[in-house]
Amino acid sequence: MNLVVDVGNTYTKIGVFDTSEIVYKNTIKQNSFKKEIERVKKEYPLIAKAIVSSVGNMNKDQILYVKNSFNTLMLDHKVNMPFKNLYKTPNTLGIDRMVLVSAAVDQFPKKNTLIIDAGTCITYDFKNEKEEYIGGAIAPGLRLRYSSLNNFTAKLPLLELTSPQNHIGKSTEEAIHSGVVFGILYEIKGVIEEYCNIYPDLTVILTGGDAHFLSKRLKNGIFATSNFLLEGLNCILAFNNSR
Repeated sequence: MNLVVDVGNTYTKIGVFDTSEIVYKNTIKQNSFKKEIERVKKEYPLIAKAIVSSVGNMNKDQILYVKNSFNTLMLDHKVNMPFKNLYKTPNTLGIDRMVLVSAAVDQFPKKNTLIIDAGTCITYDFKNEKEEYIGGAIAPGLRLRYSSLNNFTAKLPLLELTSPQNHIGKSTEEAIHSGVVFGILYEIKGVIEEYCNIYPDLTVILTGGDAHFLSKRLKNGIFATSNFLLEGLNCILAFNNSR
Protein backbone atom coordinates (compact mmCIF):
# COMPACT_ATOMS: atom_id res chain seq x y z
CA MET A 1 0.00 0.00 0.00
CA ASN A 2 1.09 3.56 -0.72
CA LEU A 3 0.56 6.82 1.14
CA VAL A 4 0.31 9.98 -0.97
CA VAL A 5 0.50 13.46 0.54
CA ASP A 6 -0.23 16.72 -1.25
CA VAL A 7 0.65 19.74 0.90
CA GLY A 8 -1.00 22.99 -0.18
CA ASN A 9 -0.85 26.49 1.25
CA THR A 10 -3.86 25.98 3.52
CA TYR A 11 -4.88 22.35 3.34
CA THR A 12 -3.18 18.98 2.94
CA LYS A 13 -4.70 16.09 1.01
CA ILE A 14 -3.96 12.57 2.18
CA GLY A 15 -4.61 9.42 0.17
CA VAL A 16 -3.99 5.72 0.69
CA PHE A 17 -3.76 3.43 -2.34
CA ASP A 18 -3.94 -0.33 -2.61
CA THR A 19 -2.03 -0.69 -5.90
CA SER A 20 -4.03 1.72 -8.14
CA GLU A 21 -7.24 1.83 -6.08
CA ILE A 22 -7.75 4.67 -3.63
CA VAL A 23 -9.06 3.24 -0.36
CA TYR A 24 -8.86 6.35 1.82
CA LYS A 25 -8.68 10.10 1.36
CA ASN A 26 -8.97 13.11 3.61
CA THR A 27 -8.34 16.85 3.56
CA ILE A 28 -6.83 18.35 6.68
CA LYS A 29 -5.37 21.59 7.97
CA GLN A 30 -1.62 21.80 8.46
CA ASN A 31 -1.81 21.68 12.26
CA SER A 32 -3.50 18.26 12.08
CA PHE A 33 -0.80 16.72 9.92
CA LYS A 34 1.06 14.55 12.44
CA LYS A 35 -2.14 13.34 14.11
CA GLU A 36 -3.60 12.34 10.73
CA ILE A 37 -0.48 10.45 9.65
CA GLU A 38 -0.43 8.61 12.97
CA ARG A 39 -4.05 7.60 12.53
CA VAL A 40 -3.46 6.42 8.95
CA LYS A 41 -0.46 4.35 10.10
CA LYS A 42 -2.61 2.53 12.65
CA GLU A 43 -5.54 2.00 10.27
CA TYR A 44 -3.41 0.89 7.31
CA PRO A 45 -0.38 -0.93 8.74
CA LEU A 46 0.51 -2.38 5.32
CA ILE A 47 1.62 1.04 4.00
CA ALA A 48 5.26 0.66 3.00
CA LYS A 49 5.98 3.59 0.70
CA ALA A 50 4.99 7.25 0.58
CA ILE A 51 5.28 10.22 -1.74
CA VAL A 52 5.06 13.84 -0.64
CA SER A 53 4.35 16.83 -2.87
CA SER A 54 4.54 20.22 -1.18
CA VAL A 55 3.73 23.61 -2.66
CA GLY A 56 2.93 24.95 0.81
CA ASN A 57 4.81 25.25 4.07
CA MET A 58 5.77 21.80 5.29
CA ASN A 59 8.10 22.06 8.27
CA LYS A 60 11.14 19.87 8.90
CA ASP A 61 9.49 17.95 11.73
CA GLN A 62 6.61 16.91 9.47
CA ILE A 63 9.02 15.82 6.73
CA LEU A 64 11.11 13.81 9.18
CA TYR A 65 8.03 12.19 10.66
CA VAL A 66 6.92 10.88 7.27
CA LYS A 67 10.44 9.78 6.30
CA ASN A 68 10.90 7.93 9.59
CA SER A 69 7.54 6.20 9.17
CA PHE A 70 7.75 5.12 5.52
CA ASN A 71 10.13 4.70 2.60
CA THR A 72 9.42 8.21 1.29
CA LEU A 73 9.90 9.92 -2.08
CA MET A 74 9.97 13.73 -1.79
CA LEU A 75 8.69 15.07 -5.08
CA ASP A 76 10.79 17.68 -6.88
CA HIS A 77 11.95 18.45 -10.42
CA LYS A 78 14.69 15.81 -10.21
CA VAL A 79 12.24 12.93 -9.76
CA ASN A 80 11.64 10.77 -12.85
CA MET A 81 8.32 11.40 -14.57
CA PRO A 82 6.44 9.06 -16.94
CA PHE A 83 6.44 11.62 -19.75
CA LYS A 84 8.91 13.64 -21.82
CA ASN A 85 8.93 17.27 -20.69
CA LEU A 86 9.19 19.68 -23.64
CA TYR A 87 8.40 22.79 -21.56
CA LYS A 88 10.91 25.54 -22.38
CA THR A 89 11.51 26.23 -18.67
CA PRO A 90 11.05 22.79 -17.04
CA ASN A 91 12.39 23.89 -13.66
CA THR A 92 9.63 26.50 -13.36
CA LEU A 93 6.82 24.06 -14.16
CA GLY A 94 4.64 23.64 -11.09
CA ILE A 95 4.93 20.30 -9.34
CA ASP A 96 1.15 19.99 -9.23
CA ARG A 97 0.95 20.37 -13.01
CA MET A 98 3.57 17.64 -13.47
CA VAL A 99 1.55 15.36 -11.21
CA LEU A 100 -1.63 15.90 -13.22
CA VAL A 101 0.15 15.13 -16.49
CA SER A 102 1.50 11.93 -14.92
CA ALA A 103 -2.05 10.89 -14.04
CA ALA A 104 -3.11 11.54 -17.64
CA VAL A 105 -0.27 9.39 -18.96
CA ASP A 106 -1.30 6.58 -16.62
CA GLN A 107 -5.06 6.69 -17.23
CA PHE A 108 -5.18 7.87 -20.85
CA PRO A 109 -2.05 6.42 -22.46
CA LYS A 110 -1.21 7.41 -26.03
CA LYS A 111 -4.07 9.90 -26.17
CA ASN A 112 -3.97 13.63 -26.81
CA THR A 113 -5.13 14.91 -23.44
CA LEU A 114 -5.97 18.34 -22.02
CA ILE A 115 -6.05 18.56 -18.23
CA ILE A 116 -7.96 21.50 -16.75
CA ASP A 117 -7.32 22.08 -13.05
CA ALA A 118 -9.87 24.52 -11.63
CA GLY A 119 -8.61 25.85 -8.33
CA THR A 120 -7.21 29.19 -7.15
CA CYS A 121 -5.83 29.40 -10.66
CA ILE A 122 -7.12 27.50 -13.67
CA THR A 123 -4.32 25.63 -15.35
CA TYR A 124 -4.50 24.03 -18.78
CA ASP A 125 -1.93 21.33 -19.49
CA PHE A 126 -1.55 19.28 -22.66
CA LYS A 127 0.26 16.03 -23.34
CA ASN A 128 0.17 14.43 -26.76
CA GLU A 129 -0.23 10.81 -27.88
CA LYS A 130 3.56 10.41 -27.77
CA GLU A 131 3.47 11.11 -24.00
CA GLU A 132 5.19 14.44 -24.54
CA TYR A 133 4.21 17.36 -22.32
CA ILE A 134 3.95 20.44 -24.54
CA GLY A 135 2.72 23.16 -22.19
CA GLY A 136 -0.51 24.99 -21.51
CA ALA A 137 -1.87 28.10 -19.85
CA ILE A 138 -2.50 29.67 -16.44
CA ALA A 139 -5.52 31.88 -15.73
CA PRO A 140 -7.20 33.25 -12.58
CA GLY A 141 -9.80 30.96 -11.04
CA LEU A 142 -13.31 31.72 -9.81
CA ARG A 143 -12.49 33.07 -6.35
CA LEU A 144 -9.44 34.93 -7.58
CA ARG A 145 -11.65 36.80 -10.05
CA TYR A 146 -14.16 37.68 -7.36
CA SER A 147 -11.41 38.98 -5.07
CA SER A 148 -9.69 40.90 -7.88
CA LEU A 149 -12.87 42.81 -8.68
CA ASN A 150 -13.09 43.81 -5.03
CA ASN A 151 -9.38 44.55 -4.48
CA PHE A 152 -8.73 46.59 -7.60
CA THR A 153 -11.88 48.70 -7.67
CA ALA A 154 -13.23 51.28 -5.26
CA LYS A 155 -16.82 50.13 -4.87
CA LEU A 156 -17.35 46.60 -6.14
CA PRO A 157 -18.21 44.19 -3.30
CA LEU A 158 -16.50 40.90 -2.50
CA LEU A 159 -19.02 38.15 -3.27
CA GLU A 160 -19.18 34.42 -2.60
CA LEU A 161 -19.44 32.03 -5.53
CA THR A 162 -23.04 31.81 -6.72
CA SER A 163 -24.51 30.31 -9.86
CA PRO A 164 -26.01 33.15 -11.95
CA GLN A 165 -29.58 32.70 -13.10
CA ASN A 166 -29.24 34.89 -16.17
CA HIS A 167 -26.53 36.20 -18.47
CA ILE A 168 -27.93 39.70 -18.04
CA GLY A 169 -27.14 40.93 -14.55
CA LYS A 170 -29.87 43.32 -13.41
CA SER A 171 -27.95 44.47 -10.34
CA THR A 172 -24.27 44.97 -9.57
CA GLU A 173 -24.11 41.67 -7.69
CA GLU A 174 -25.88 39.80 -10.49
CA ALA A 175 -23.55 41.41 -13.04
CA ILE A 176 -20.46 40.28 -11.10
CA HIS A 177 -21.73 36.70 -10.80
CA SER A 178 -22.57 36.66 -14.51
CA GLY A 179 -19.19 38.08 -15.51
CA VAL A 180 -17.14 35.77 -13.34
CA VAL A 181 -18.99 32.46 -13.81
CA PHE A 182 -20.00 32.77 -17.46
CA GLY A 183 -16.64 34.35 -18.27
CA ILE A 184 -14.83 31.26 -17.00
CA LEU A 185 -17.27 28.86 -18.65
CA TYR A 186 -16.81 30.56 -22.01
CA GLU A 187 -13.06 30.62 -21.49
CA ILE A 188 -12.95 26.88 -20.82
CA LYS A 189 -15.25 26.12 -23.76
CA GLY A 190 -13.12 28.32 -26.02
CA VAL A 191 -9.86 26.68 -24.96
CA ILE A 192 -11.30 23.21 -25.51
CA GLU A 193 -12.60 24.23 -28.94
CA GLU A 194 -9.19 25.56 -30.00
CA TYR A 195 -7.46 22.34 -28.92
CA CYS A 196 -10.11 20.24 -30.68
CA ASN A 197 -9.45 22.14 -33.91
CA ILE A 198 -5.88 20.82 -33.78
CA TYR A 199 -6.54 17.49 -32.06
CA PRO A 200 -10.05 16.23 -33.03
CA ASP A 201 -9.61 13.12 -30.86
CA LEU A 202 -8.89 15.21 -27.75
CA THR A 203 -9.58 13.78 -24.28
CA VAL A 204 -10.49 16.46 -21.70
CA ILE A 205 -10.05 16.06 -17.94
CA LEU A 206 -11.55 18.53 -15.46
CA THR A 207 -10.28 18.42 -11.89
CA GLY A 208 -9.60 20.70 -8.92
CA GLY A 209 -11.70 22.27 -6.19
CA ASP A 210 -14.18 23.92 -8.56
CA ALA A 211 -14.48 20.99 -10.97
CA HIS A 212 -17.85 19.85 -9.64
CA PHE A 213 -19.34 23.35 -9.85
CA LEU A 214 -18.10 23.87 -13.40
CA SER A 215 -18.73 20.39 -14.78
CA LYS A 216 -22.47 20.72 -14.20
CA ARG A 217 -22.43 23.76 -16.49
CA LEU A 218 -20.24 22.34 -19.26
CA LYS A 219 -21.23 19.96 -22.04
CA ASN A 220 -20.83 16.21 -21.73
CA GLY A 221 -17.68 14.51 -22.96
CA ILE A 222 -15.46 15.92 -20.21
CA PHE A 223 -14.09 13.57 -17.56
CA ALA A 224 -14.60 15.26 -14.19
CA THR A 225 -12.62 13.77 -11.30
CA SER A 226 -11.72 14.95 -7.81
CA ASN A 227 -8.93 12.42 -7.20
CA PHE A 228 -6.78 13.07 -10.25
CA LEU A 229 -3.88 14.72 -8.40
CA LEU A 230 -3.72 12.01 -5.73
CA GLU A 231 -3.86 9.39 -8.47
CA GLY A 232 -1.01 11.18 -10.26
CA LEU A 233 1.14 11.06 -7.13
CA ASN A 234 0.50 7.34 -6.78
CA CYS A 235 1.42 6.89 -10.45
CA ILE A 236 4.74 8.72 -9.99
CA LEU A 237 5.58 6.63 -6.93
CA ALA A 238 4.84 3.39 -8.81
CA PHE A 239 6.81 4.61 -11.83
CA ASN A 240 9.90 5.34 -9.73
CA ASN A 241 9.63 2.08 -7.80
CA SER A 242 9.62 0.12 -11.06
CA ARG A 243 12.85 1.62 -12.36
